[in-house]
Amino acid sequence: MGLGHRTFAVLTGPPALTTVSDRLTGFREGLAESGIGLDRVVEGSFTRDGGYAAARRLLACGRPRPTCVFAVTDVMAVGALAALREEGLRVPEDVSLAGFDDIPLVRELSPALTTVALPLTSMGEDVIALALREPSAGRRARVVRVAGEVVVRASTATPPVGV
Repeated sequence: MGLGHRTFAVLTGPPALTTVSDRLTGFREGLAESGIGLDRVVEGSFTRDGGYAAARRLLACGRPRPTCVFAVTDVMAVGALAALREEGLRVPEDVSLAGFDDIPLVRELSPALTTVALPLTSMGEDVIALALREPSAGRRARVVRVAGEVVVRASTATPPVGV
């Protein structure tokens, strides 16, 4: 949003998965804080081919193209990149693309993928600490929110002029 994008689409995995729900909710909340709604969510599988197919469906829907596409996993974003290129679109000149997970592969893409990185080391330490705690009959399950860090790379830029 800091680049000036106002129209977004999200490529998601199966909505029943907590990972999908959490990431989509976080993205929606971030947009809402800037007064932007999200009405284009396209489901696919958590694979490169799932990202490709979801991006193809997004591009074929007949609506104006979003200026930024967010995939809830980097692997899906790799497939989306292929679909965008196949359609003759340039990333980021025609459409920006971002993913989530910061897997090593995305640094090697051309353009390198903007992504969200999670603090995996500290998350692992927290999980171990919780697992090693003494069991307690009265202890309830809890959800711990983890803040990610946006790693800006070459796949995002200001939206095209006139869009």
